[in-house]
Amino acid sequence: MKPLIVIRGGGDLATGIALRLHRVGFQIVILELDKPLAVRRTVSFSEAVYEGVQTVEGVVARLASADQFQVTMEAGEIAVIVDPQANILRNQFLTSPQNTFLIDARLLKTEPEPLPVEVALHIGLGPGFTAGADCHAVIETRRSHTLGRVYWQGQTQADSKQPDGDARRVLRAPANGNIEALKQIGDFCKAGEKICLINNQAVVSPFDGILRGLIHPKVDVTEGMKIGDVDARNDPNSIHLISDKSLAVAGGVLEAVFSKLKDND
Repeated sequence: MKPLIVIRGGGDLATGIALRLHRVGFQIVILELDKPLAVRRTVSFSEAVYEGVQTVEGVVARLASADQFQVTMEAGEIAVIVDPQANILRNQFLTSPQNTFLIDARLLKTEPEPLPVEVALHIGLGPGFTAGADCHAVIETRRSHTLGRVYWQGQTQADSKQPDGDARRVLRAPANGNIEALKQIGDFCKAGEKICLINNQAVVSPFDGILRGLIHPKVDVTEGMKIGDVDARNDPNSIHLISDKSLAVAGGVLEAVFSKLKDND
């Protein structure tokens, strides 16, 4: 019997994981905030919270209630539930701890809070997790020769506190408030061109490129918060494709999942 896969967070890394696990036959439920913070929204299943349904590379995710998510999964779709505290794990009529694998893909980069129940396999993504202490396995998320590797003891590389590649690509909020979008994801932006406003303060493109991501207007952003991403490679098709990094991290998760299943044989 295949385990139920519960993924905390539905951003682009989590979505790459969900896609690969779904494609090899696992049933997936994603737990999200009531206002998800994903920036690469075109390739994030978390967008289903806002839109009701989200399709990424041909796979459908649908917003569901806790008592209806199993119907969604049985229909061949990924279920998305607003459940930031993972309360679903406490209800053994909905989930069985002995047959649940949990992947924490929230990328909080801090020591995680204890789970409400002990699950069969707990996988953490990136800094903050310690395999063998607060989770069973941790997956490297930092770009390097260790990207996507599985650790059953210890930690991944520490948080560099810098984005991958050109740090200018990451757009940050100049003030608290909500964004007023002037550009849409996939639009071409010239260097210095206004992308959005926050409390009448402009966020401009750092260079020529495609707007790869922009946070949802319903999110209450705070000063300094990541709100967007500009891609100098200027490929509009990229906004609809899971990134190489997401696929690499997903490969590590697949390795951990199948290693656990092999041990259970």
